[in-house]
Amino acid sequence: MSSNDFQIYKERLLIMRARLRGDVTQMADTALRQNRNESELSSMPIHMADVGSDNFEREFTLQLMQSGHATLQQINNALRRIEDGTYDVCEVCGAKIPKKRLQAVPYTSMCVKCAEKEEDVF
Repeated sequence: MSSNDFQIYKERLLIMRARLRGDVTQMADTALRQNRNESELSSMPIHMADVGSDNFEREFTLQLMQSGHATLQQINNALRRIEDGTYDVCEVCGAKIPKKRLQAVPYTSMCVKCAEKEEDVF
């Protein structure tokens, strides 16, 4: 892979990271705002269905935030591998990761075969 290719992937990863950071921050702000609003309205009677819906939304938001943080970590690792010159090398078997795979999942650290083996474990 050429240095130009590495630069293209790096720019793409930086854009993804910035977008994801914004999404995670926005979700955290929304969750905090909901908590504040609930505490302000604590003296009002609340229907149990509303409580269930609110809890579901909060849990869903937290799961999305966790997923976002995991993806951010993978993006940061991919950026480190670009700097190290190991971006297109599978961390498991050492084979080259095809460009098509990197285009589809630019933060991947494994070739398709190793990723499939890891998915079979779970």
